[in-house]
Amino acid sequence: MSISERYRQIVEQIEQEADRLYEVLPESTGKALRQVDMAVEELQDWLEAVGEIPRNQLESKLSPVLLKAHGQLDRARVLLEAEEHNAAVEKIWELEQLIYRLLNDL
Repeated sequence: MSISERYRQIVEQIEQEADRLYEVLPESTGKALRQVDMAVEELQDWLEAVGEIPRNQLESKLSPVLLKAHGQLDRARVLLEAEEHNAAVEKIWELEQLIYRLLNDL
């Protein structure tokens, strides 16, 4: 699977998980959910262009985007951990790992 396909797949997974989190978490977790939304928005900005980036420029173009989204998810995870929403914490950790693996492959 190409980097651009993996990128799109990760964005889709994070979007789906964000929707699920909104359904299952209480309103008190709004700050954490906003962090997840910001990560999704950051990644969506490159969703169309990712397939057009030359292979030799993927790392320089995508790394800052992926790192920023990873940081936002990490903040969300820490906030949810403080409120002891362990299932959500585990899911966000899995999403962070997807981004981390893609970063390593760049």
